Amino acid sequence: MKYQKITMNPNKKIALVAHDNKKRDLLEWARFNRDLLAHHEIFATGTTGFILERELNIPIHKLQSGPLGGDQQIGAKIAENEIDFLIFFWDPLEPMPHDPDVKALLRMAVVWNIPIACNRATADFMVSSPLMDSEYERLVPDYQSYRQRRIEWEHQSLQEA
Repeated sequence: MKYQKITMNPNKKIALVAHDNKKRDLLEWARFNRDLLAHHEIFATGTTGFILERELNIPIHKLQSGPLGGDQQIGAKIAENEIDFLIFFWDPLEPMPHDPDVKALLRMAVVWNIPIACNRATADFMVSSPLMDSEYERLVPDYQSYRQRRIEWEHQSLQEA
């Protein structure tokens, strides 16, 4: 498979998401890392975004609440290269009515090869990496052949019909 390189600039575009039972953990983590986060562009879903903006006094791009489409908005931004990495403190012990959206968001992060932190330890390792404040070229599969394959198949199917 061919790959393409997508450059992350030193100023990262970071998505912060937290389920209700994990909002306090994310807020504590964000307070500890406030100065670092202030140098980057921050996106967040719903209530999490309002809490973070109020508590950290830094601008946050606030999207819809997760169950109202915020998870999907973040996923779309990942697909459009508008998010460089995802910090998503999710609650593995609590069933979520929007679980398919959560899985879709995590899937988008993997498809587009962006770093994902689902807990505080991983988030700490990510933001303390020397790559955090430097340019980084991530490899993403070249999906052009996949896109072209679909077009050829659809074209052939239309001719047979």
